[in-house]
Order: sequence, then structure tokens, then C-alpha cells
Amino acid sequence: MSLIAGSYERFIWGFKLKPLTHDPPSQSLTLTQIFSYPSHIAPITTVAAAGPAAASGSSDDTIHIYDLSSAASLGPLHHFSSSITSLSFYCPPNLSFPRNLLSAAADGTISIFDTEPFVLLKSFRSHKKCINDLAVHPSGKLALSVSRDGCLAMSNLMRGKRSFCCRLGKEATIVKFDGSGERFFMASEEKIGVHLAEDARLLFELDNQKRVLCAAPGEGGILFTGGESRSITAWDTNSGKVAYCIEDAHSTRLKGIVVLTKDGGSDDEPYLVASASSDGFIRVWDVRMAVKEKPNPLAEANTKSRLTCLAGSSLKSSKRPRIGKSTPEEEDVAEEV
Repeated sequence: MSLIAGSYERFIWGFKLKPLTHDPPSQSLTLTQIFSYPSHIAPITTVAAAGPAAASGSSDDTIHIYDLSSAASLGPLHHFSSSITSLSFYCPPNLSFPRNLLSAAADGTISIFDTEPFVLLKSFRSHKKCINDLAVHPSGKLALSVSRDGCLAMSNLMRGKRSFCCRLGKEATIVKFDGSGERFFMASEEKIGVHLAEDARLLFELDNQKRVLCAAPGEGGILFTGGESRSITAWDTNSGKVAYCIEDAHSTRLKGIVVLTKDGGSDDEPYLVASASSDGFIRVWDVRMAVKEKPNPLAEANTKSRLTCLAGSSLKSSKRPRIGKSTPEEEDVAEEV
């Protein structure tokens, strides 16, 4: 498993999560750094990872692509005239590498890239102002976005255009689908709304009491959130109550949460969640321990920088992403968006 983090100081950080021992009952983990360098010329605002591919976006109006299997930078994508605010990979269930990369920008545009080999397929305007966050449906057919214009928009990714837009009561900063795509979550300040994806109906609101800055859906209706509270809160979105909480997970506010493994793993495989904070630390937790007592992190790394975002990948495939022209064989495998 790999983690990638961006920082205000323009540095990109790559880590691999490895076991220190091969004995599962006494297994401990370590975060081994695989790369770190100033990949952008302005603060990094967003990162995404899936399989062997990773990407970072910045206020320097570029996206940089990385190959996690070889810890190599594959270069930048130059198709933008404003800051990149959100990135998301789409990986079909039958593939171990991502099919598409989607980006959102400060000018309200959404861009769709084919990851074989990272060429721009479509760019369209979805909002009048800066897009705060972007979420791709598990089907890969549509995406939701929230913006500073106070609107929620749905985009048809098959046609490459906005298909629906509605004004919210207040600006939302985070939007996420659950694993099934039947629900989605929107965060605004300290409130998180749980909505049905079918008609966007609000089921109930979760009150975090302090501003939510990051969120990640888990299994079984669990939603992990973090932010100004400095804690990792696991919400049961079926009941609307807190399932458990890792209090004071970091010394300062959380800027990223990643669910690394799922509940369906073996008994020897911990349910791993990673968190990143503006204090510079990345920590990995077995959140099952939080039900009984306050857990200690299984692994941690100190980047000594102001982290702004975090993404993770199981790195199932060593297939290397490329920037350039795809072959006819690769195009036959591709599912055209």
C-alpha cells in the first residue's frame, strides 16, 4: 500500500506502508519514504491515487503524474488556465489500473483525461466559480461537484457536460459518494449532510461541532471525517450517530483521511486508516482499536512540512501509466468516456 501527500511548501511526498515482521499476530508497520521533491512551483492543493498511478494538482495551474511502482515522475499536464482544486481517478471493477482522471479547477471547469496515456478527452464548465470538490460515481458515468457559487452540480461523464445544478442553502466544501453509489455526503463548515443519490434527498445531518476539512467513506455505512477538531470521527451514516472516535489524533487540524483496507479482509489484516495533518505527520491507525480504547498509531512519518492533502493506493498492478500516444491494443481495452 502506498500514500502520497502534498504540502504548502510545494513538495510531494510518497510513502510505502510495509510490515516490519512476517508474523501476523505480532506484525508492526512502517512508512518508508519512496520519494520527496518540489514537483510544483506553488502550493499543492490536491492529490489522487489508484493502482500504480498518482496525480497532484496545484495553484500553479498544472497536474503532475507519478508512477508509484517505480517511484518516478511522469511529467506535467498543461491544459489549464487556473488552479487545480480537486482530482479523482476512476478505476473500473474489472481493471487494476485507473481508466480516467478527472480534475476540477478554480474557473469552474471539469476536465476528463484518458489515463492510457493521459490525454485530454473533454473539458467543460460546470460552475460559475471555483469548484471546491469533485466526486465520481462508482459507475464512472457521472460526477458530483460543489463550488463557491453555492451550487451542487451533476455532470454526465459519458457526454462530457453538466446535466443538473441546484443552489444549496450554504456553500459546501466536500462531496463524497459511498462505496455503493447509493448515497453521497456533503460537508459545509461543521455539518455533514447524508443524501440519497437517486434524488439528492437529505436523510439527516451529522454535527461535527467543528469545521470538517476532510472525509473518506468506509465499509458498512461508516464515514470518517477530520478537521479542526484534530480527531478522526467515524460516523454510522445509517443511524446518524458517532460509531467511535480517535481523539487528538494529531496536534493540529487534519487535512486528509484515507481508508487503506476494508472490513472484508482476514482477521489478521487490520482495518487501516491513514491521516495527515498540517503538523507534518502522516499516521496509520487500526481503527478497530478505537472501539475499546484510544489507539496508538501503527506507523507514522514526519514530513516536517505543512501538509495540505493525502491520497492512498493499494498498488494492485505494476502496469506503468504513461504520457503520450496510446497503442491500438490499449485503445481496444479502453472504455471510451
